[in-house]
Amino acid sequence: MTPTALKVTTPTDRELVMTREFNASRGMVFDALTKPDLLQRWLLGPPGWTMPVCEIDLRVGGKYRYVWQNADGRKMGMGGTFQEIVRPSRVVATEAYEDYWTGGETLVTTELVETRGTTTLRMTVRYASQEARDAAIKMGATKGVEASYDRLEQLLTA
Repeated sequence: MTPTALKVTTPTDRELVMTREFNASRGMVFDALTKPDLLQRWLLGPPGWTMPVCEIDLRVGGKYRYVWQNADGRKMGMGGTFQEIVRPSRVVATEAYEDYWTGGETLVTTELVETRGTTTLRMTVRYASQEARDAAIKMGATKGVEASYDRLEQLLTA
């Protein structure tokens, strides 16, 4: 897998796993995933969106909230609660979009493994149902992640 290829799998009927390598240390990737000033620079989904709201209370039981906005003023918000944090290798959090298009709350497990200066990020999203997972895939969730991870790679190597 090259550092710019997103690998997407569906190991169970409710899970979506997205894996990508980054040319950066695990600590740098962890910071980019958990610090608002960095997240707002890359976690933007499709082109034309910004993230005016990025609030993170990075502790077990702490909450986070993101709001994206496009050029037309349309907003999309989501948030959740941190369930587990193992710096710099693992974050587990609930996730729910404010307009519930994902079919309810998901559980997102992000794992980081570093090998010789390259970090593999594996994000497992467990949906409430197979229908919710399939709807997220059909809606293009993986395309937004791929675009965001491309920006993350640029940020990490700048």
